[in-house]
Amino acid sequence: MKVLTGIQPSGDLHIGNYFGSIKQMVEAQKENDTFAFIANYHAMSSGNGGKKLAELTMQTATDFLALGIDPQKSTFWVQSDVKEVLELYWILSAFTPMGLLERAHSYKDKIAKGIKANHSLFSYPVLMAADILIFGSEIIPVGKDQIQHVEIARDIAIKFNNEYGDILTIPEFKVQEEVATVPGIDGQKMSKSYGNIINIFGEEKAQMKTIKKIVTENVPMEDPKEYENCNVYNMAKLFLEGDNLIALQERYKKGGEGHGHFKIYLGEIMWEYFKDFREKREYYQAHQDEVREILIMGANKAKESAMPMIEKIRSVTGINY
Repeated sequence: MKVLTGIQPSGDLHIGNYFGSIKQMVEAQKENDTFAFIANYHAMSSGNGGKKLAELTMQTATDFLALGIDPQKSTFWVQSDVKEVLELYWILSAFTPMGLLERAHSYKDKIAKGIKANHSLFSYPVLMAADILIFGSEIIPVGKDQIQHVEIARDIAIKFNNEYGDILTIPEFKVQEEVATVPGIDGQKMSKSYGNIINIFGEEKAQMKTIKKIVTENVPMEDPKEYENCNVYNMAKLFLEGDNLIALQERYKKGGEGHGHFKIYLGEIMWEYFKDFREKREYYQAHQDEVREILIMGANKAKESAMPMIEKIRSVTGINY
């Protein structure tokens, strides 16, 4: 089974990135043909460019490797190192109705947040479709906010296949329901654009300071507390299972502790959970040439995988003559 995911190099990774996408991809490596890429072309649609984009690309590569992406098990590369994706993006544009893009929720949301409207932002779903379809990807792990983009890729692929035959694989999205939308410190979906994230890497004190800002209800300390809709609990349960999760629920129901106690507990379990990842990140941070070598190796593997598809598409569309 071919599984693909990409992440924009937009800065520090947060726990929403990890549980919403990266963790699924790390687990998928065990039994699937996995493709993981750094979407630096996509990052340009939101205004990132120049030296900053280059720095963020290396930072994201370092973080991905630290969090468990294995270049021996996965094809791991930077989007711009496989130029064929841009060729397919242009070809697929001819099969993309304007109305399909005009209905894209992500475009509307970003414009509403003040991101400057431009063609790259508007046509973002077509490039994402090219990312997916060029490798014959079958499963795309996504958060709920990205489901529509996979559906758009499906629509484009179907239109292309109706014209030229069953060439493109029709992808399926996969949403892990319990972590489909990881809450931020304000209860909304965790997102850099909302400014409500908790970073994976960084200083322990700074992380705890952010955790203490999590919005909670004002309930007297001695009273029992509801855990189902508590932002602290809904983050903590990502790191817990079995008896440990039940024990936390009992602490909420018993009373005698304030939300501040639960925030401290969240900080402790989060810091411990990412301990080995932090150590691995320190290694890759000190060996950036090794990271670059891994990315070059991954780009060569990705291009090798993409070429049979792009050659077939060139042939049927008349690009080859």
